[in-house]
Amino acid sequence: MAKTLAPVKVDYPRIVTAPPGPKAKAIIAKDKEFSSPSYIKEYPLVIAGGKGAMVEDVDGNRYIDWMAGIAVNSTGYQHPVVTKAVVEAAQKYLHICGTDFYYQGFSDLCEALAKSAPGGGKWRTFLSNSGTEAIEGAVKLARHHTKRHALVSFHSSFHGRSYAGMSLSSSKVKYRKGFGPMLPEIYHLPFHNPYRNTLADCVAAANDLFATKLDPSEIAAVVMEPLQGEGGYVLPSKEFLEFWRKFCTDNGVLLVFDEVQSGAGRTGKMWACENYGVVPDVIVTAKGIGAGMPIGAIIAKESVMTWPRGSHGSTYGGNPVACAAALAAIGLIKTELAGNAVKMGERLLAGMKKLQAKHDCIGDVRGLGLFVGVELVSDRKTKEPAGQLMADLEQLAFTKGLLLLGCGKSTIRVAPPLVLTEHDVDKGLEIFDACLMELTA
Repeated sequence: MAKTLAPVKVDYPRIVTAPPGPKAKAIIAKDKEFSSPSYIKEYPLVIAGGKGAMVEDVDGNRYIDWMAGIAVNSTGYQHPVVTKAVVEAAQKYLHICGTDFYYQGFSDLCEALAKSAPGGGKWRTFLSNSGTEAIEGAVKLARHHTKRHALVSFHSSFHGRSYAGMSLSSSKVKYRKGFGPMLPEIYHLPFHNPYRNTLADCVAAANDLFATKLDPSEIAAVVMEPLQGEGGYVLPSKEFLEFWRKFCTDNGVLLVFDEVQSGAGRTGKMWACENYGVVPDVIVTAKGIGAGMPIGAIIAKESVMTWPRGSHGSTYGGNPVACAAALAAIGLIKTELAGNAVKMGERLLAGMKKLQAKHDCIGDVRGLGLFVGVELVSDRKTKEPAGQLMADLEQLAFTKGLLLLGCGKSTIRVAPPLVLTEHDVDKGLEIFDACLMELTA
């Protein structure tokens, strides 16, 4: 537990009324009447507040949060350092456009992110509102810098729902269906998933592409998640990332790492790629760096961030209040939370591997820090994905006080706040176990 956060009273999880309760039902009914039908709404959680890694709904139910708003709430709920920073910033002024004017927090955050980049050398930062906006900017930057057009991405990848992000993604057809044509000249290749394919097969597919369809001299960037998020919380081999680093270096191609979900201390390092010792040319980030406030960034080597004055900007990107939250979060990540992610991640992985030995439906357990994937299968020999079991587990765990989210075809992603405690790990594992026993009885 972070030293600056007072221990949360251990009176959770607790279910006082079967969710959704009466207050939740009223809010859900209004939402269904007036909100866009495009929203997913995984299960009927109607949040009222939280503390640490505990979430309370409007009917008084309390849950252990193992999903952190999809890896966003890195510092948990009501972290006093982040809350204080946000309040103090809001009391001064809510906004001025960082594209056109100067303010302290903006410059401080650009510096902090640039200096956090791996591999040494001079880096620069562009601040955005979100991860998908940062991806859009990174594509613009890559094409402008290289004067090339083609982009390489990967099977099962997810980079957002705007046009560049959607075109680069290939995790689910629903993200693309009906929205074509996609951005042209984007090529998808296999991502190395040690549980399901081989490095040799991935390299062979890349070599075949370059021999038959795409000359490397036309590629602006290879865009990849060093650890795949939406695609299944997949950890590739170090050799896979090294192959693409060498390819990019040899061919004058930019290597862009999308660290929106894997970065900001989640793996125990500021950036997941640091665990592999592979340095990209550009890092795209969002989610956890803002601790719940909307902010993203493109962090690029100074030699790469060569676009001219006025060629890219953002009205709200780097909003003063969001910058204050991000600076507070980065400080906490560096001093306390990355270390806690390692400690609690080890405890969580060990517990999940014990459950794997107990439940045949757990095919694979993998992770770094608090970036953990639990892949469910209907048969360990065939590795057939158990998608329905994943969906049922997510729903049942919710009714018992544990917040989960699935990803890929049949993987439960465990991406909790980095303030997770031993109680949050152990009690969560207990509920996870009970759910699997009930569902596979």
